[in-house]
Amino acid sequence: MKYEKDIDVRVLIPINRHTLLLQMFSELPVGESFTFINDHDPIPLYYEFLSIHGEVVGWEYLNRGGRDWKVKVTRTATSQAREFIGVSTLIDLRKIDKTEWQKVVLHRYGMMPKGDTMELIAASEPQEIHHIFNEKFSGKHTWSVKPSEPNELIIHIKKEVSSGLEEAGFAVVNEFDVRPYSPTVRHEMFYQAFADIKPGEAFEFVNDHDPKPLYYQMKAESKEPFTWEYLQEGPDDWKVRVAKVKASV
Repeated sequence: MKYEKDIDVRVLIPINRHTLLLQMFSELPVGESFTFINDHDPIPLYYEFLSIHGEVVGWEYLNRGGRDWKVKVTRTATSQAREFIGVSTLIDLRKIDKTEWQKVVLHRYGMMPKGDTMELIAASEPQEIHHIFNEKFSGKHTWSVKPSEPNELIIHIKKEVSSGLEEAGFAVVNEFDVRPYSPTVRHEMFYQAFADIKPGEAFEFVNDHDPKPLYYQMKAESKEPFTWEYLQEGPDDWKVRVAKVKASV
């Protein structure tokens, strides 16, 4: 089969990667393919394709590992894409091995903008996923369930928009994703963000691995007190909130 030149999506932020590749697949004629290169295993995207388009997705790894994952995607047959209205995406858990549920759902939720809603489809309520959301994102999401057809529940998970002033009294004034950039640029972005905030303000950033070494570097070098809070801890996406602490009176 013929397929287009490799598409390197690593230059895009993760949510734009999904948007682009989903659009490409929706327009792909039967029997044709495209390839793309990513900086981590994009298996959650495969399950998103499968959830929306059904069993018509050919998925072949041409390269695995490191920061160069190359995948060939083929449309194997015609299909009627499942419609989703008022939500940003849908994940059909019935099509995914239960051991992968947490990875797929948290990966996709992590890249959602605040205010967006994810739709999950399941045979019964996924209690373990519900428990994780209550534990990790308490007060920061809503979870609603409605029966649809027999053996089909529709769950909507909405990422709530915060007021800007967090529980600890810090105003989050900047959010950014460092994953598309080289390590040197990532560090520059981090330090510039810290320099730009005032005491009582915070920023949040997303990385593709635990940035703990950066925390130790900040702890050793910073002359201004700060807090470091993990909002998400892997397996693929790490999100951290860094706040500049007000001086005690």
